[in-house]
Amino acid sequence: MSDTVATLLLLTDARLPAGGHAHSGGLEAAVVAGRVRDLDDLASFLRGRLATAGRVAAAFAAAACARPDEAPILDIGLDARTPSSAQRRTSRAQGRALLRVGRAMWPQLVLTAHLRHEGPHQPVALGIVGAAAGATPCQVGTAAAYGAVAGPASAATRLLGVDPYQVHAVLATLAPACDALGAAAADRAHDPVEELPAASAPLLDLYAESHADWEVRLFAS
Repeated sequence: MSDTVATLLLLTDARLPAGGHAHSGGLEAAVVAGRVRDLDDLASFLRGRLATAGRVAAAFAAAACARPDEAPILDIGLDARTPSSAQRRTSRAQGRALLRVGRAMWPQLVLTAHLRHEGPHQPVALGIVGAAAGATPCQVGTAAAYGAVAGPASAATRLLGVDPYQVHAVLATLAPACDALGAAAADRAHDPVEELPAASAPLLDLYAESHADWEVRLFAS
């Protein structure tokens, strides 16, 4: 069983071969729409994403870590909170990849029965892998929150042509919020699925549906 700090670093590493580097989290569509044009816009976009998608991801990842046997019902609950079919496909594709990575890194990983054949949503998969690796719900929730903004932030360097040092400076300002979301998620990790956060970002849903139909794009989402 690996040290939990090292585990958290592994799960948030951009080099983790779980497909996160191929996704912009809606940023590509926002840039093309003219809503994100510079670093200030990026900071606003990331804050909004963290407060919505990040909050939900942290909650479900922490819950799946605390009670992996309930992963199927948590997966259904997260599906209900993901109205965009394009986002559902993206999340499940990343979830499948993450479980594959988890099996390679931690052979003791035991998959919960009755998960959908398409694979679980990425936050649920993160919770399952985190539990098998010995991470805490707080750590896994923090990793999920960070992942919700780290991917789009990385994509910004290509989409906006901005200085990557300045992009990471923006991420640094969000670190306390990621920590807070992880702690809050851990506090509610045993709540019934219907009482877990259901924050929504309708514009991100619309972006996801539009982006999925583009013939030419830099990122998968």
